[in-house]
Amino acid sequence: MKTWTMSPRHGARSLRKWRPFVAVSSVLLATVLPGEISGQSLRGSTSSLDRQNRVARAHDFTYIATPAQIERFVNAGYLVRVPASADYVLHDLSFPYARPEVNLFISRLARQYRSACGERLVVTSLTRPKNKQPQNASPRSVHPTGMALDLRRPDPKCRGWLERVLLQLEGSGVLEATLERRPPHYHVAIFPQQYAAYVERITRAQQQYVAGGGRYEVRPGDSLWEIARRHATTVPRLRSANNLSGSRIYPGQVLTLPG
Repeated sequence: MKTWTMSPRHGARSLRKWRPFVAVSSVLLATVLPGEISGQSLRGSTSSLDRQNRVARAHDFTYIATPAQIERFVNAGYLVRVPASADYVLHDLSFPYARPEVNLFISRLARQYRSACGERLVVTSLTRPKNKQPQNASPRSVHPTGMALDLRRPDPKCRGWLERVLLQLEGSGVLEATLERRPPHYHVAIFPQQYAAYVERITRAQQQYVAGGGRYEVRPGDSLWEIARRHATTVPRLRSANNLSGSRIYPGQVLTLPG
């Protein structure tokens, strides 16, 4: 494995040229193809690590080596502080910083998690420099890039909800999630540009819902489950509102969305 250092794009020489990420690159969106998505499990694999590192390289992310480099990346705006929230707990973090898209992921997931489970999500790790990695960490971990986080494994009453959501997002090609055993937690690697595009699609769908007076036009790849999740409803309610006997839908179909 190639050892990554401060790249010209993300190194000290380029800090004065930095500008915030605002666009979604079609090249990077093609980094994770539908055929590459891992089987729907949280067991982890070599291919999952390959995908995480491939996305990190495609984004030209530096594998940060020291706490001093974290500080430089924060000052440059590559990493942002993850703030305290009523929806999640930052547990014993030495470096409460992450890529902006990871911060967005945490805030969105935690809000939904608290609504579904009635408790706060617990984040146990974010960016870690290479010289502060735990002994059991993989040498190929993407935590030093700022694109990963760890989540504490919740009690069984909330575990199923969290795992279903992580698997759905993994299936959408916006992250890789692995259940680690010692200690029990979920390692989640966010694919920043892919996730930003995913959130943009959801936001646009919500705007269409408001503009359409509670109606939604089915697009290729949609499922009743995902439409229900986007619009804070359930599959049974969607079926009832549209007189559907099953879950089969087709592109162009216009669905009535329950209030």
